[in-house]
Amino acid sequence: MSLESTIENLKYDANGLIPAIIVDAENKQVLMMAYMNAESLKKTFCTGKTHFWSRSRSEYWMKGQTSGHIQEVKSVYVDCDADTLLIEVIQHGAACHKGYRSCFYRRIEPDGKMKIIAEKIFDPIAVYGKKQSVSGQNSDG
Repeated sequence: MSLESTIENLKYDANGLIPAIIVDAENKQVLMMAYMNAESLKKTFCTGKTHFWSRSRSEYWMKGQTSGHIQEVKSVYVDCDADTLLIEVIQHGAACHKGYRSCFYRRIEPDGKMKIIAEKIFDPIAVYGKKQSVSGQNSDG
């Protein structure tokens, strides 16, 4: 089976999207989750860097295109239902546009409060030149 055939035979949702969980290839830390479609997955394989589909902006984006914090793809896995991807990457800089290495920098405590459990590794305002919106979207996704 060809790469194109494999990509086309994955199970996408009604909007043509598939969730992609991004993990650090070395320490297996979960870095982020984003959505791909067939075209962004093809771009990911062709370039060796992660590309996603932005649901809020309705456009493709390469992780790190604004910040320089690219993700170098090492392996792509698919789950048993063929409806979720797991992508191992070498993370250059931070994965989270809020300044943290991982987007999963907050833990929900038993009392319902969210506790920040990581340290920022960059200043988002210095990198993106503007404050983050409520949704947290910026040109880097």
